[in-house]
Amino acid sequence: MGKRIFLHAGAHRTGSSSFQMCLHDNRSVLDRAGYDVAYPGRDGVPGGRLALRLPSPRHEGQRHGKFVGSVRGAVAKFSPDPARALVISEENVPGRMFHFYQGRFFPAAGMRFQCLRDGVGDARLQIVYVLRSYDEIYVSAYRKRAEDNAVADFDALVAKFLGMDRGWPELIAQMQQILRPERLVVVPYDRRGSSAALLTKLLPEVPLTDLAEPEEVLNLSATDAGLMALQTIYRGGGSLARDEWQEVVRSHADDATPRGIAAFGEAERTVLQDRYARDLDRVSAMAGIEMI
Repeated sequence: MGKRIFLHAGAHRTGSSSFQMCLHDNRSVLDRAGYDVAYPGRDGVPGGRLALRLPSPRHEGQRHGKFVGSVRGAVAKFSPDPARALVISEENVPGRMFHFYQGRFFPAAGMRFQCLRDGVGDARLQIVYVLRSYDEIYVSAYRKRAEDNAVADFDALVAKFLGMDRGWPELIAQMQQILRPERLVVVPYDRRGSSAALLTKLLPEVPLTDLAEPEEVLNLSATDAGLMALQTIYRGGGSLARDEWQEVVRSHADDATPRGIAAFGEAERTVLQDRYARDLDRVSAMAGIEMI
């Protein structure tokens, strides 16, 4: 029997940092139950040390062994005992949100999944993945990137978002076909619930009553005022270190006045919401998918 690995793979902008904080806050409970944990420190979650290296589109057909080795090394580092299970939380497993701006929906996902599958060998995988409506995730992705990069006006990107080359059903199908999980749980964002509740969807053997919900909010999102201040700096040729742009975000956190930084028109929003509803039905109809 292979090692048991439980993977929370995102998606982006669905509360991954809160989920990782939940792993941190419940580490002792999970340890006693036989689970090791691994997650990145991207948003300042204590104990985050996971640094998976997976391919991007430019690596097509290249360096497969190196990426597989990264996965194999991470499993050995964070859970060396084959008798213990490993819980991994990494929203970047399917890829980055940057490619949304090119009208591409996680274009390297297939390569990344294959490297992950090869890296974990004969491990028995179980996966939970949270989906979010297209209109919401594209807006949220835009706002997130605008916190630490100069970005084009949102209106200039709407056509790319509306013409995206694929969506959730194609990604979930790749996840299922390549990673070959024993169990794949798909959770629409509006049914996600608390991070502790999501963890029990991944680990049904752990009672919700044993878990604490994290109280600290790590991933503070910028208001329109904060994004305007940041874009003034970036578009003027300036750059900011992480702690500097985060301070700008905090300094404008109390000004929640909408300024129209990133919003779809009503007709555009309806198109994307309808597409999401149809795609949820397609995912739900897939054999072997456990839709919450």
